[in-house]
Amino acid sequence: MKKVHVMGPGCPKCTETFKIVEAAIAESGVEASLEKVSDFTEIAKFGVFTTPAVAVDGTVKVMGKVPKKAEVVAWLKA
Repeated sequence: MKKVHVMGPGCPKCTETFKIVEAAIAESGVEASLEKVSDFTEIAKFGVFTTPAVAVDGTVKVMGKVPKKAEVVAWLKA
C-alpha cells in the first residue's frame, strides 16, 4: 500500500491538491492511504518549505504548486 501525504496549512491551493490526489487514488485503482499534514513542524520534517506539497512513500514529488491528476496517477503507479 502506498502512503500519500498532502502538506499545507489549508489554503485554497492545498485543498485543491488534496481533492486532486483523492481523485487520482480513486481513478488509479492503487491501494493508498491519504493523510493531510497541516502542522508546519511535520511538514518541515519532509524538507518542505513551500506548500502545497505531495509526498508518496516519504518521497516529496511536488512542492509549491498544484499537481495535475495525471501526474499523481503516474506517481502512484510507479
